[in-house]
Amino acid sequence: MSILNNLPSLNEVHDLPEEQISNYQRDGHTIVRGLAKHDEISIYREVISEIVKEHNNHTKPLHERDTYGKAFIQIGNLWKISDSVEKFVLARRFAKVAADLMGVPSVRIYHDQALFKEPGGGHTPWHQDQIYWPLDTDKTITLWMPLVPISEEVGSMTFASETQHNGYISKQEISDESHKTFKGYIEGKGIEQVNYGAMAAGDATFHSGWTLHSAPGNPTDQMREVMTIIYIADGLSIAEPDSNAQKNDLANWFPGQKAGDAAASPLNPIVYP
Repeated sequence: MSILNNLPSLNEVHDLPEEQISNYQRDGHTIVRGLAKHDEISIYREVISEIVKEHNNHTKPLHERDTYGKAFIQIGNLWKISDSVEKFVLARRFAKVAADLMGVPSVRIYHDQALFKEPGGGHTPWHQDQIYWPLDTDKTITLWMPLVPISEEVGSMTFASETQHNGYISKQEISDESHKTFKGYIEGKGIEQVNYGAMAAGDATFHSGWTLHSAPGNPTDQMREVMTIIYIADGLSIAEPDSNAQKNDLANWFPGQKAGDAAASPLNPIVYP
C-alpha cells in the first residue's frame, strides 16, 4: 500500500482549449503535449515495462514473424495485472481529456494496451481500430502515450484526417492487405496525412476509433515504449459481433455480456467523472 500511496495520482484536471476540441471533432486526432509530467511518467514506466517483459509471448526473432508480429509487443489489460498500473489507466486526468474531446459527460474504460515496438520493429499498417470492437457508435477514443522520448525518425502515428466521419471503410484487420487498401484509399482521395513527429515521454495523441492511422517502423536501437488506453462513452450498448475479431473482443473485454447489453462489464468501469 505504501508503494501505491507514493505513486503520482494523475487526477488533477487538464483543461483543453475549445479550439483544440473542435479541431479534434473535425479531424479525428490531436496531440496533448505534457499530459503527464516527466517525473510522473518515469515512475509508471518502470512498472509498465516490467510487466511487458514478464508477459511478452514472442518466441520467434523479428525476421521470422508476420507483419503484425513485427509491429509491436502487445499486452492488454495491464490494469488488472498491477494495482500500480491501475492507478495510471484509471487516471481522472486522462479520462477527462477523452470525455472533453468526444463531447460526452462520462466515459468508461474499454481496455488498455501496452504497444512496445522493438528496435528494428516493422511498421504498423494502415487500419481502423474500431473494426475489432462490437460497438455501434462513434463515441470511442484512444490515448497513445510514449513512456520514453520518441525521436523524429520514429515519431507519432500518422493519421488520415477526417476519415472517422466515414465509419467503416473496410473490415480488413491489420495486415499487408489493409495497408495496401487503405493507402490507396487515402492517396486516391487526397486525404491529409498528419504525423506529430518527435514526442516526449508523457505527451499523448488521441484518435477516434474510426480514424485511419498507421505507424512507421523503429530503425533505432531503442525500444519504442507506448501505453494506450481506449475509452468509450458511458451509456453505450454492445452491438452484434459481425466478425470473429469482434467475437473475440466481446469475450475478452465484455466478459459475460452479449449483444444488446450495456457496454459496462466489471472490466469497463466509469473513470470520469
